[in-house]
Amino acid sequence: MIQRPRRLRSNQGIRKMVQETSLSVNDLIYPIFVKPGDGEKEEIASMEGQFRHTLTTMVEELKEVTALGIPAVLLFGVNNPKHERARTSYDKKGIVQEAIRVIKQKFPDLYVITDVCVCAYTHHGHCGIIQENDVLNDESLKVLAKMALSHAEAGADMVAPSAMMDGQIGAIRRKLDNNGYSHVSTMGYSAKYQSAFYGPFRDAADSAPSFGDRATYQMDIGNSEEAVREIALDIEEGADIVMVKPALSYLDIIYRAANEFEVPVAAYNVSGEFAAIKASAAKGWIDEQKAMLEVLLSIKRAGAKLIITYFAKDIARKLRN
Repeated sequence: MIQRPRRLRSNQGIRKMVQETSLSVNDLIYPIFVKPGDGEKEEIASMEGQFRHTLTTMVEELKEVTALGIPAVLLFGVNNPKHERARTSYDKKGIVQEAIRVIKQKFPDLYVITDVCVCAYTHHGHCGIIQENDVLNDESLKVLAKMALSHAEAGADMVAPSAMMDGQIGAIRRKLDNNGYSHVSTMGYSAKYQSAFYGPFRDAADSAPSFGDRATYQMDIGNSEEAVREIALDIEEGADIVMVKPALSYLDIIYRAANEFEVPVAAYNVSGEFAAIKASAAKGWIDEQKAMLEVLLSIKRAGAKLIITYFAKDIARKLRN
C-alpha cells in the first residue's frame, strides 16, 4: 500500500489539528532593560524595538506585556554605577531592586526573574571579581550571593545567575535559604556558551569586557558533554530550572537537556538571533513574522518549556489572531 502523508497536509484545518508542536503565551519570558533616572526610554540601536527603560517607561511597557498575557519578565539593570568589586550590584536602592518593588506594587501577578551577574556593574565588564586580570571564582560567588539576596528582599520570584562561576547556584541557594527566602526559585544559566550572538546585548547593557574574553568561564562552542555536566551540577546544587544559551545554535543541547533531566529547560533566544532576523527582514530578504514563528517553534520542538525572547510581545499578538 502506498503511504500518503500529504493527506494530513491537505488544508489548514487538518494541519492545525495534527501539528505536533505549538506555542503558547505561557511559554514566554520577556527580557527588559531598566536604567536609573527619570528621562525618556532609549532605543537600543542594534535591537530594533527594544529600549533601555526608566521606571516610568517600564511601567508603560509592562501594561502592554500583561495585557498580552505574558506571564514573566527577566530584568536587567543597565547604565549602573560601576565599581571594581561590583558593590552597587547588591545596593538595596539599585535600579533592579527598585524596579522589582515597582513591578510587585503595580503588577503583583507578573512573575519577576532577575539576572544575577556583575558584568554591567564593573569597569572591566567581566562576569566576576578581577585580580591581576584573572577572574576569581570564589570571591565572585560572595558578590553574586549578595546580589541574589538583595533581589529576593526586593520581591523577586526567581533569580537567574548568568556569570558561569563554578558553584554559583549552590552559593546563592544557601544564601537565600539561610536568610528566609527558601521560597525564591533559581534558574541556572547552566549551559551558557561563549557565543558571537551576544553582541547587541553587550551594547544594550554596556557590559562588554574591557580586556580579553570570557573563554575561562563561558563554554566552548564545540562542547556537548560539558553542557550535560554543567546542567547536572546546577541541578545537584538546587536549580529549579536550567537554561541553554543561546538557543538556535544549540538546539541539540536543548534536546539533550530535555531528554536527560527531569527539571524544566529554558532557552534564551538571544539578542544576536533577534537582531539577525530584524536586519534581514528590513532588507526584504526574509518574512519577519514567519521567521520569528519558525525560530520559536524550533526551540519549543527541541524541548524547551520556557523561551526567553525579545519577540515575546510580537508572538503573543500573533497567537491572539
